[in-house]
Amino acid sequence: MKKKLTLLCFLLLGLFVFAQTPCSGGTAGGFQCNNVDLLSVMSFSQIGGTTSTQGNDCWGWTDPLTNKEYAIIGCTSHTSFIDISNPVAPVYLGKVMSHNNVNSIWRDIKVYNNYAFIVSEATGHGMQVFDLTRLRGVVTPQTFTPDAHYAGFGKCHNIAINEATGYAYCIGSNTYSGGPHVVNIQNPLNPTFSFGYSAQNYCHDAQIVIYDGPDTQHTGKEIFFGANETKVVIMDVTNKSNPILLSTFTYQNTAYTHQGWLTPNKKYWILGDEIDETNFGFNTKSVIIDLTDLDNPVLKGNYFGTTPAIDHNGYTLGNHFYLANYRAGLRILDISNIDASNTMNEVGYFDTFPTSDSANYNGAWSVYPYFPSGNVIISDIERGLFVVKKSGSLSTQEYELKKVALSPNPANSIVTIKAKENIEKVYIFDTVGKIVKEFTGILANEFNFNVSDLNAGLYLVKLDNGSTKKLIVK
Repeated sequence: MKKKLTLLCFLLLGLFVFAQTPCSGGTAGGFQCNNVDLLSVMSFSQIGGTTSTQGNDCWGWTDPLTNKEYAIIGCTSHTSFIDISNPVAPVYLGKVMSHNNVNSIWRDIKVYNNYAFIVSEATGHGMQVFDLTRLRGVVTPQTFTPDAHYAGFGKCHNIAINEATGYAYCIGSNTYSGGPHVVNIQNPLNPTFSFGYSAQNYCHDAQIVIYDGPDTQHTGKEIFFGANETKVVIMDVTNKSNPILLSTFTYQNTAYTHQGWLTPNKKYWILGDEIDETNFGFNTKSVIIDLTDLDNPVLKGNYFGTTPAIDHNGYTLGNHFYLANYRAGLRILDISNIDASNTMNEVGYFDTFPTSDSANYNGAWSVYPYFPSGNVIISDIERGLFVVKKSGSLSTQEYELKKVALSPNPANSIVTIKAKENIEKVYIFDTVGKIVKEFTGILANEFNFNVSDLNAGLYLVKLDNGSTKKLIVK
């Protein structure tokens, strides 16, 4: 009887948007939690779907003109756009339907230069391009048409974008044996083929960066880190006509090398294997790879979680690793002591699938922690969009890392930016959202730039950590 009442409760709750609920006594809005507050939940029926719609990937966009924050949620039939600027009262704005209206549980989205790039394993899908500035001023939900479409491949599992270079790495497609199919998206409305790479076979997920980690031999190069089903692949892709394989990495109890993300200092890559929990019977496991030498990566250690749930997608920000842990929901791990401990420590969680933590494919598919507000979105396969935020001291730690000083302001010549952590990229936008200056490869916590060539007026200065400051040029 208790299980039936619990199920009925969640079915009824799915019809409403939850209001803000602090995590108290280990729960928030009926969901188990620790150090993470619930801000809101939207079911698929509320974001352009039906009761049979399921969710997959999520990403986010912060409008450089208005500072509004938007959740982008992949669904079986479409991609949804939600204004979460007021996180306790999110507003659904509209959707882009899957290409040719072909459904798929696999859909992935990334953002570059105010455009969303969408791929899917739906047959013939290709890559959709959507101008996110079209969301400004929307008051009635719309079905949007994409602004461009790339048909160089059909189905594609995933997309990774290096925002510093303007290249999209489309992976797990029906081309190049599923290896990277790379597209130049520097002009988002005219994506063009760059190169393909099949030598290491299928790639499931990847991260590509301008490297500034401990291996100084590769400083300033564009480095590709790929999860290739049975191994990790590291490549130098600086020269698009001659990608160079640097190394591969394998580990014990491999089942399916799924996804990974660099720590902010680029010393470690935190890897998830999607099937090892099921195949070998241990709790959630993350593999920590030491990248001090990119030509010879080695195992640093393993993290084992508190539940048997399967790990899926994880991302780092500051001292924390945000893990979408399927039936165990969002898990937040402290990564600040990996050097000494060889592992991570759980400091918070929000369980979007409260009835079970077993090793099955339900619950939290992905997470996006990069909004300047500190709000975090979770895409849940069955329950839709969750907006959450770290409680108390956890939130304060991240806020301190994002603090930025801009001086002088107003200014007419040299402006200095100072931050708590290293700055990699700085963008300056005018009041219509156009990039008027762009600086990359900074790799320092203090940076000077000249605004004497800009017209007098208001500008927005945005850093790669999501911080945005207003600048007045006089």
